[in-house]
Amino acid sequence: MKIKDILKNKDWLYKNKVLRATLSNELREKYGIRSVRVRVGDTVKVMRGDYKGVQGKVIEVYPNLGRIAVEGLMRKKVNGQEVPVKIHPSKVMIVELNLEDKKRKEALEGKINKEVNKVG
Repeated sequence: MKIKDILKNKDWLYKNKVLRATLSNELREKYGIRSVRVRVGDTVKVMRGDYKGVQGKVIEVYPNLGRIAVEGLMRKKVNGQEVPVKIHPSKVMIVELNLEDKKRKEALEGKINKEVNKVG
């Protein structure tokens, strides 16, 4: 059985877990968390594979495949058509977060406030 068949039948909690990527050191210090779910608009840096070192924005997320597409990573099909390369989120590092969503911003800031309250 392939991973795409397993993901097809799983619930969103499992898919969200699979679609998490590590944060850069600056973001880890700022938000006090290690990883977060990848979303469209996040800027990521590829850390493994043939495209190592490439940085770009996430243009699409494929929850049923457990993969993401990054801006600038394209490959040619046999017929000449260009398609985005699908990369597993564990192979990328989030360099910049897309904070247009208010709920996501509040959730991240809430984690900062919780850390401050623990110390103080």
